[in-house]
Amino acid sequence: MPASERRSGGYAGVIKRGGYHGIPRWIYLIAAMGGLLMVLPLAAMLLRVNWPQFIPLITSDSSVAALGLSLRTSAASTVLCIVLGVPLALVLARGEFPGQRLLRSFVLLPLVLPPVVGGLALLYTFGRQGLLGKSLELAGIQIAFSTAAVVLAQTFVALPFLVVSLEGALRSAGSRYEAVAATLGARPTTVLRRVTLPLVLPGLGSGAVLSFARSLGEFGATLTFAGSLEGITRTLPLEIYLQRETDPDAAVALSLVLVAVAVAVVGLSYGRRRSIPAEVRP
Repeated sequence: MPASERRSGGYAGVIKRGGYHGIPRWIYLIAAMGGLLMVLPLAAMLLRVNWPQFIPLITSDSSVAALGLSLRTSAASTVLCIVLGVPLALVLARGEFPGQRLLRSFVLLPLVLPPVVGGLALLYTFGRQGLLGKSLELAGIQIAFSTAAVVLAQTFVALPFLVVSLEGALRSAGSRYEAVAATLGARPTTVLRRVTLPLVLPGLGSGAVLSFARSLGEFGATLTFAGSLEGITRTLPLEIYLQRETDPDAAVALSLVLVAVAVAVVGLSYGRRRSIPAEVRP
């Protein structure tokens, strides 16, 4: 490093293309500690896997049934998150109405709420003696302790991920293109379908993937609201919890499968977002 640059504290070295990237060295130390906190538990789990019996452990009938149920219910809850979350994100990002901040707070509440509390809230709403459960039962519909309850529980905890991701994309994209389309005579529904949704499609995709990953790992609300019935409500996290008591090797092997699926889903979302050029990324 030239003497003039050393005297200026290496200022020229931290000015790179794209802006200022100077980071104090002590930040790297703390960041490494944070990274280790995430990596070490996974490494410890890898060391506990019974590799010679790995395939038989993850292909037992109960494990395959739990994995299949988790994938099906997570896919259904992701679709439900998109159906409900897109309008929610739109009104929160573009709408102006009384109680908007309160609505946003309630939408984000599942992010900080203990999952068991969310399950109890769903039970008191859709259970047989719940707020809506009595009317639904008179109509011949029973939700609690069914596969539908699993989907509802997963949707309850995963919906904020889609809303937050899509609302951020909508705010970053701005509304100038929609305004131009409106001045050319396009109706609001046409503007939404032809301009707004294509513009924020990467954000919508990322939110959907995160919602799927969150649904896949849901445990507390599902156990409280749907119970643990093999083939009906026992998802993979519940199967891992039960196997932990009787067969720890199976529980570790199934945990590794769940981690691998979650890493693949999140990696797919992140890689897809990196592949989008910055100038079109919302």
